[in-house]
Amino acid sequence: MQIPVIDLFAGPGGLGEGFSSLTRAGERVFKIKLSIEKDEYAHQTLELRAFFREFPLGQAAPDYYEYLAGRITREELFMHHPEEARLAAGEAWLAELGSESTPDSRVDERIRVAIGKTKDWILIGGPPCQAYSLVGRSRRINDPTFAADEKHFLYKEYLRILAIHQPPVFVMENVKGLLSAKVEKQHIFGRILSDLRNPVTATPSARAAGVREPLEYSLSPLTVAGGELLGHFEPEGFVVRAEDYGIPQARHRIIVLGIRSDIAAKPDVLEKAVRTTVAETIGDLPRLRSGLSKELDSAEAWSDAVRDIINANWFVNGKMSDDMWQALLNAAKRISTNLGRGGNYREEKTKPAHNANWFTDKKLKGVCNHESRGHIRADLHRYFFAAVFARQFGRSPLLEDFPKALLPKHENVAAALKETKFNDRFRVQLAGRPSTTVVSHIAKDGHYYIHYDPSQCRSLTVREAARLQTFPDNYLFEGPRTEQYKQVGNAVPPLLAKQIAKIVTGIFV
Repeated sequence: MQIPVIDLFAGPGGLGEGFSSLTRAGERVFKIKLSIEKDEYAHQTLELRAFFREFPLGQAAPDYYEYLAGRITREELFMHHPEEARLAAGEAWLAELGSESTPDSRVDERIRVAIGKTKDWILIGGPPCQAYSLVGRSRRINDPTFAADEKHFLYKEYLRILAIHQPPVFVMENVKGLLSAKVEKQHIFGRILSDLRNPVTATPSARAAGVREPLEYSLSPLTVAGGELLGHFEPEGFVVRAEDYGIPQARHRIIVLGIRSDIAAKPDVLEKAVRTTVAETIGDLPRLRSGLSKELDSAEAWSDAVRDIINANWFVNGKMSDDMWQALLNAAKRISTNLGRGGNYREEKTKPAHNANWFTDKKLKGVCNHESRGHIRADLHRYFFAAVFARQFGRSPLLEDFPKALLPKHENVAAALKETKFNDRFRVQLAGRPSTTVVSHIAKDGHYYIHYDPSQCRSLTVREAARLQTFPDNYLFEGPRTEQYKQVGNAVPPLLAKQIAKIVTGIFV
């Protein structure tokens, strides 16, 4: 029998996908019974994936692939398979936890119906984390509303559900910035850990509702075994460095595994794996050119714009080594007019150098969500310089490595050069290493996500970002491209979640 999963703040479903992908004897071990997400486009992505999982493993309807290829509409897909569509709609719920529009009583009823009479189930999810992130805090340091931001306390909704329903096991994920985050001069993470150990005590509404004296939860990190005599761990022990576990991305997140105190279990820890690189993960995807924005775009105009570096003042008069100058010249000569910009679906066979069985689907004859963005001509030159520099020196350039004439004429650039803060704002994802953290900011610009291949001269596509997040290629992200980027950046890597699911399975055996 499958173990039910309730997924809160589900985003596009990365954590749930990992749990759903764990199999035993050809069957899924876990079944997502309810996933709750407030964002419309992320919910659409969740619902589509829920539909996909209503079919037996490896037996998704051919219509699903027709939809991914853009040959039928979403409405037609669901119309052709009404029962699977109905079940998917029941699983993926568009709702905002902790809001007046979604009363607690309604949430509790949906959870009770989803779980049924099953005693073994799991609660997963992570409250929105922007207010905790180091970048978010630095940007809002002088914002008087920061201390009162509701995102500090959305974990309380997670906590309330934990107190009311008392699942045997829970998994909560959040950003590493929680370790140093403070509210009213007090560290918030220690308070969160205390609340998670005693959720009913920390939840007045649960006590008022007459919830029985609570069972406590023991909290375990996923990377270190042991702990002190009473089973407590240092806060830093809850940080999972994803690149140490086969994820092609340096993503550091807090992940707390909670086990109800009436369950005698000592969970395993994640097994370290060989580090996976960017090139091993996205190098097989179709090569694309970027577009020209704010001027007429065509393959010829784009290639002319990039090759025009040889006439640019920064190249002709800029201070750089002879080797770098020659590398730039040689790379400019290799710029081609034969590359396209991709699209929401492109028919082409792909096979990554690592984890091919995880990413690929033989029934999928192409690549989804693989369309390049447009960039202004000046940024094309900056991306080109950065990619060549990275290839030449094995690192991404800092602002001081750029010819001065190539840098944007912005006050914050001058400040960054002076203070060495955010001086890596043109960041190349190096071919031979895991990527840097893929975050939702990728939706705003590509400066931190420059492709390592200078001949493509662009930022990463949604599919490339999704690969670095370890989403399978048949996982379609719905909505406009900007919203697709946001979904990918906010997700938990499914391949990491699958490893967590394996640990959780051991608790129920």
